[in-house]
Amino acid sequence: MSKKQIPLSECRHLADVYRLAADVHGDRPAFATRVDRAEGKFQAISFAELYESGCRLATALIELGVGLNQHVGILSDNRYEWILADYAVQLCGAVDVPRGSDVTDFDITYILSHAGVRVLFVEDEAVLRRVQNCRAELPDLEVIIMLHPAVRAEGDVLHVYDLLEKGRVLREQGDRRVESRFDQIKGDDLFTLIYTSGTTGTPRGVMLTHNNILSQLRALPIRITNQDRILSILPIWHIFERTFEISSIFFGACTYYSDVRNLRTDLQKVRPTFMASAPRLWEMLYDGITQKVLSGGGVGRVLFQAAVFCAARVKRGWRFLTLQQASVQCRNPIVSLMRAMASMINMVLFFAPYVLLNALVLRKIRRAVGGAMRFSCSGGGALPAHVDDFFNNIGIPVLEGYGLTETSPIVAARKPGRMIIGTVGDIIADTQIQLREIESGAAFYESALNRRPSGSHGRRGVVWVRGPQVMKGYYRNQEATQRVIDAQGWFNSGDLGLVTCNGCLKIIGRAKETIVLLSGENVEPVPIENALQRSACIAQVMVVGQDRKSLGALVVPALNDQTGYASYDYERMLSDRELHARLRSEIKQFISAQQGFKAFERVTTFAIVPRPFEKGDELTAKLSLKRHVIQDKYADLIEQMYAGSGRPEQIAYK
Repeated sequence: MSKKQIPLSECRHLADVYRLAADVHGDRPAFATRVDRAEGKFQAISFAELYESGCRLATALIELGVGLNQHVGILSDNRYEWILADYAVQLCGAVDVPRGSDVTDFDITYILSHAGVRVLFVEDEAVLRRVQNCRAELPDLEVIIMLHPAVRAEGDVLHVYDLLEKGRVLREQGDRRVESRFDQIKGDDLFTLIYTSGTTGTPRGVMLTHNNILSQLRALPIRITNQDRILSILPIWHIFERTFEISSIFFGACTYYSDVRNLRTDLQKVRPTFMASAPRLWEMLYDGITQKVLSGGGVGRVLFQAAVFCAARVKRGWRFLTLQQASVQCRNPIVSLMRAMASMINMVLFFAPYVLLNALVLRKIRRAVGGAMRFSCSGGGALPAHVDDFFNNIGIPVLEGYGLTETSPIVAARKPGRMIIGTVGDIIADTQIQLREIESGAAFYESALNRRPSGSHGRRGVVWVRGPQVMKGYYRNQEATQRVIDAQGWFNSGDLGLVTCNGCLKIIGRAKETIVLLSGENVEPVPIENALQRSACIAQVMVVGQDRKSLGALVVPALNDQTGYASYDYERMLSDRELHARLRSEIKQFISAQQGFKAFERVTTFAIVPRPFEKGDELTAKLSLKRHVIQDKYADLIEQMYAGSGRPEQIAYK
């Protein structure tokens, strides 16, 4: 191979990226799937093999009548056949409409009908049965293709590997319809139609173009190389994970498909150098590490606490001295000088013990994620401050980023060498943001102009975004599109943010999540929920209180020794006064003035919900709360909770 890197200037669309990846990266491994769960063995396919298989499947799709810009559904979780189907869809100039295997009947009927899907890939028998049960409500659906290699295709269902063989024969006979499609694909054509997870109501189809995703490749703040090993754990159909998978194709890295069940084993076997992840994953790793240490011997516990303490003193001091500490209010020179002196003293005092404890303790902790992690990017939600601080201090760099499905997704991200913990980093190249007043909508900050009135440091506003990654609009919903994209091309994220003194973006909540109390106080529930989830007794929580005198919380108790429950026994939990007392104590402890919360931010009542929040029901694929779903589902429980005057032991929900 003469080339080492794909020339982005030659990429008109994703089909070009996939074609050039085969040429540039050739026999290097592209994607790997587990073939032996017990031993953790993976089998890889090369870029050249994947491209040829994609061409064969694309040829078969064209033979089935899939036309340019036609919508093709994919209902599947992370697996090699998913990326194969995506290759085929892009190579024949079609548009994929993806969703995970946890898709609901409503999602199937609404999304496939709204998108006009005629050809559909399904992962396995379970997904197929759900689709078949909804078939009467899917008049456009004509062809179903099974992805799972171990499931036989019966009746009118086709199998992806049979289509691969059909495409192979056609191409050997000289069929080059795939290549002829390349010149017909335009950069402004859709490459995907992703339906929002429904946190705010009926799913809306986000139209993302080839140019949208190519802009992300140009502006990606993290440089991946062909030596990187990437572990794929987030839902592949979500644009956050998918952008990084396309980036790994572009840069020639190998992606290993994993899942939560096998994550611990795969971290050790693959030893990934990069992983895109959600905040919940890092919370789980943090909880696992701390619980293991606390359950161990006294010496190990003391060494761990000492190592974390010394690392925090050294790393925080270094961040302050190198101007990498988030600050929403600029300090005067005298205060800064005093802080700098204190930082240097801390670094001198704790550097030697840090070096020793790093070798004895922290190196072992880093092995929990394989020991080779160059960096991880966390997105899809706010990373809790204590988790963020912990991993970055012990030497596992977590680069938090910010974006939305509608922005393909990256708007801002931290990058190596500029780790401003507590923020989502700098705005990426070719992108602008505005901060606008919540009530009036007047812009008071614009990144491109660096326009910031005097005294506006730390001033919060609604984040508006303009750039090449902003979606084309919502499919068949011009009214919704006009509500979020103004005449100048600015997109309303619905998020509340501020800009720190060192120019980084900090997200502080959702404008649509804001709770307005009867007193008129505006409360952001996410920081309160993040604080409550630090409790060992609380697994999940949602803060409520719109138009109430005070805040309340719907709580899912944790299943551990702290609560005394190994399974979710709702009836027993309702009558367990000791559990209620413990929960009340924990809520009071974590939401207090000492923890930085104001009086109106205190949670005065709570209720235990009948069952844990689940993905596909109360949670999105990113494990974010579907607030409107939970609010509606437990409306009676919320009423009873407030009527109970803060005595949840008297609340019963049927």
